[in-house]
Amino acid sequence: MTPTPTAPEPVPAPRRHPGPERPHDLVGVGIGPGNLSLAALAHGFPGGLDTVFYERAPAFHSHPGRPFEGATAHTPFLADLVTLADPTSPWTFLNYLRVRDRLLPFYAAERLHVHGAEYDAYGRWVSDHLPGLHFGHQVDAVRWNPELDLFEVDHARLDADGETEALGRAYARHVALGVGSEPDVPEPLKPLVAAPAVPVLHSADYPAHREALLAAGHVTVVGSGQSGADVFLDLLRHRPQGREGMHWITRTDAFASAERARLGLEHLTPDHARYFHALPEQARDDLLPGGRRHRAVSRDTLDAIHDELYRRTVRGGWPDAVLTPGVHVRTAGRLATTKVELHLEHVRQGSRSRLTTDAVVLATGYRASPLHRMLAALDPYLRRDARDRPRVDEHHRLVLDPSVTGSVYVVNPAAHTHGPGAADPGLTAWRSAAVLNHLTGKEPYPLPGRTAFTGFGLEPAGPPRVPVPAPDRGLIPLGGRP
Repeated sequence: MTPTPTAPEPVPAPRRHPGPERPHDLVGVGIGPGNLSLAALAHGFPGGLDTVFYERAPAFHSHPGRPFEGATAHTPFLADLVTLADPTSPWTFLNYLRVRDRLLPFYAAERLHVHGAEYDAYGRWVSDHLPGLHFGHQVDAVRWNPELDLFEVDHARLDADGETEALGRAYARHVALGVGSEPDVPEPLKPLVAAPAVPVLHSADYPAHREALLAAGHVTVVGSGQSGADVFLDLLRHRPQGREGMHWITRTDAFASAERARLGLEHLTPDHARYFHALPEQARDDLLPGGRRHRAVSRDTLDAIHDELYRRTVRGGWPDAVLTPGVHVRTAGRLATTKVELHLEHVRQGSRSRLTTDAVVLATGYRASPLHRMLAALDPYLRRDARDRPRVDEHHRLVLDPSVTGSVYVVNPAAHTHGPGAADPGLTAWRSAAVLNHLTGKEPYPLPGRTAFTGFGLEPAGPPRVPVPAPDRGLIPLGGRP
């Protein structure tokens, strides 16, 4: 009988004294895709690497804004947590499929991209089997202790209700920040989102309110990214024909598809990230709007929306669904107790109008979670740019005073330092490998010197790098570690 494939066996973390005498090599703050990738590549590191990671949430979630089953994800299966740095790793998406006896069905499906729910399940599988990951732990402060030459990381273990259950402190030579992002709500709508009785919510909260939104007389979706398109399509498919009662608005000039041309995608490579990082600060800020198209809507989703709208015209008439690009919300307020009034302005025309609706879904994206509280103790050491943003160097480290001998790595850097590819999953494994290479001063994960045919500056790209064989760590069987 063929044995059932099993997940890689967890390797127990080294037993360490909790004090500064035996500090961790690396403490990770947050366990999103960035730090989970770092943890996976650090696992089984040649010579041993003592790491520990803390996450406030009770379990792994790859993208809280991917709102429901079947929502489109822009994640090709090769852009998983490890493959583009180490395809022999036991933590690849393909090994996850094999462990679940789903590898051949996946092959038959001929899919390049992974649905959001499946990527979440893959990430939870990795997080369930890796040692040193502590969910339900909130990091409250990171400080530098100059006497010990170590970072102190204060954390709290949370109970099921999110209340503090116990306090702890970890010591580390280095820290990796992977705290992710939080919903970005436009200023005019913040008071309405904060009011519990008003049906204005971010797309991250869509699953919990989906049934109420389907029952609402009129729904407005704000934002033309992938989440906005997914929400609009899901509502459209499940609302009565002829009584759709929907409006989709966005301040961008069009409902545009994401860039999928192969040369266009080279803006999401390490080569472009290096070019972008080396530019003057103002030049980087000027370029940022040009990268937004990479984060637009998949063509399949836009085609599905058009098909659904067209299908509803077969019997004559037009669906009660209005799509208006080039519009932004100036102000908003409650109308009576159950409705919302949006004051709109067309960006190009300068014309204004009002829209009364029963509910609003804000697919307005995410912004980096604020770090000022957690890093308050490091503020005297931080170096900032002209806009008071923390500077991040080419090695993905916060730029600190030279007296700080440890490094604080940023595994999901902001676009203002590393360009449009900063949040692209295709760079996750590459960035994790670069961090581990720099942290150890070795090259356990040889990275290519050139990754794009495009030359992004006038400096020559240089000859292709001669591949360096990776360290021989032995063959890792797909079913588990030796």
